[in-house]
Amino acid sequence: MKRIFTTMSLLMAATAMTGMATTAGAADLPAATPYTKAPVIEAWNPWMIRLRVLGVIPENGGSVNQVPGSSLKTSDQVVPELDISYFFTPNVAAELILGVTRHHVTGDGAIAGLDVGKAWLLPPTLTLQYHFTEFGAFKPYIGAGVNYTWFFSQTASGVGVTSSRLKDAAAPVVQFGFDYMIDKHWGWNVDVKKLWLRPDWEGTLAGGTPITGKVTLDPWLIGTGITYKF
Repeated sequence: MKRIFTTMSLLMAATAMTGMATTAGAADLPAATPYTKAPVIEAWNPWMIRLRVLGVIPENGGSVNQVPGSSLKTSDQVVPELDISYFFTPNVAAELILGVTRHHVTGDGAIAGLDVGKAWLLPPTLTLQYHFTEFGAFKPYIGAGVNYTWFFSQTASGVGVTSSRLKDAAAPVVQFGFDYMIDKHWGWNVDVKKLWLRPDWEGTLAGGTPITGKVTLDPWLIGTGITYKF
């Protein structure tokens, strides 16, 4: 009997030691890494559009070749304008502006008071821009590019000048502006462009005499309006 109790005591002691060793080993194991679901990354859309009110402010300049001391004036205009932008990266984008405007050309200097005529302009302008993204909701940008202006529906005054035609022309352009984003889609835009546009001009006086010249438009395009980022 004594031998049985001794054997049972040894078995119980061994079991206790094994349990302690197992507990100690489990305590030494590193804690399991908790599972976290990967965040959902929203697809980036490169398109942006803007609808602006645009002020077209030409400089007053130019001349009629046959009249020394002559100059020309071109009227200002306010028009709606649509702008479409494509972002190659969050910082680099291309912008195309579309709109039409109508201007009235009159004489100045030696031909002051002469009503030359009116013309519609289609001036699509393409710029390459760099957008600064480190200012939060305020996103300024600079750009440069090219403009090509088509003149159409041109009319002469009929008084002194019986025909008037501006020739289509290309022009370099520089740009600066900013978007202030209200949320991830909507914002407010202010944009300023400067063009160096100087088309050739030809016309006919009432007596049938042909005349030629150049109109120095060199307009400022100053716009403001709504931004929508897709």
